[in-house]
Amino acid sequence: GQIWNHDRARIPVLLLTHADHVPHALQALQVGAYDYVARPYSPEQLRAAVLRTLEYQRLRVQNDLFRHHREQLITARTELLQHNMQQLESSYDVTLEALGHALDLKDAETEGHSKRVTAYTLALGRAVGLREPELRIAGRGAFLHDIGKMAIPDAILRKPGKLTAEEQTIMRTHSELGYKMIRKIPFLQEAAEIVYSHQEHFDGTGYPRGLRGEQIPIGARIFAVADTFDAITSNRPYRKANTMPAARKEILRCAGTQFDPSVVDVFVATPDSIWLDLREGIMRDGIAFSPFAYTFGETK
Repeated sequence: GQIWNHDRARIPVLLLTHADHVPHALQALQVGAYDYVARPYSPEQLRAAVLRTLEYQRLRVQNDLFRHHREQLITARTELLQHNMQQLESSYDVTLEALGHALDLKDAETEGHSKRVTAYTLALGRAVGLREPELRIAGRGAFLHDIGKMAIPDAILRKPGKLTAEEQTIMRTHSELGYKMIRKIPFLQEAAEIVYSHQEHFDGTGYPRGLRGEQIPIGARIFAVADTFDAITSNRPYRKANTMPAARKEILRCAGTQFDPSVVDVFVATPDSIWLDLREGIMRDGIAFSPFAYTFGETK
């Protein structure tokens, strides 16, 4: 085997052997010896063999140091890259929040809705079993679900009364408009699919593409329940908020038609206190509440 000194540094081995024992010397080379010198040998031959062995040891130590330094450098660069990516994602999310606030200013009916429905979507997504990458997608898709309304004329978006059939058709384009607005942003490509699909129904009767069942992204299926829950339990200009039991009853009634039954099962098994805590936190913290903090499992 190899020989070590008291500092656990490997010591190169040079064998002095007889010509008759060369096969044994070759076996020693196979298990770690560097070289051998067979008798009879001259002082010059021995000196040359020792120098070769020492040079081999120098190069081996130098190579070990280089490899260790390279590993440290790779680790440091990987950590720096991960930190920079996290900083970049954080900057992106701040930009998304600004877009959400801009939509709130344009459509007063949705004030606070995007933050609430994002928090509900993330809580329900965790309960369903989504992992962190899927939660990031679901959270961003939920927050931006109505971003296409930025392109809807104010006369339709802010109309106080009931929309005409033609106006309703225009309003329904907001899903595809939102998808087109964000689909070319690299880190939003998957979230854009949720924006595109957030008005689809589990039984295929939704819009704009009439997707059915698992054709609808899981984030959109979770969002659909969270969105309806918030719509029922929030005040609107034309009606007051209804109760949580009423929201649960309506969502249960639409399991299998509008909603994924498996998501509804998880929703109804979640205590009311979860939704109340989220709602109260958002109402208390207002603009300081970041829906994306929940995406990464943090608290504000």
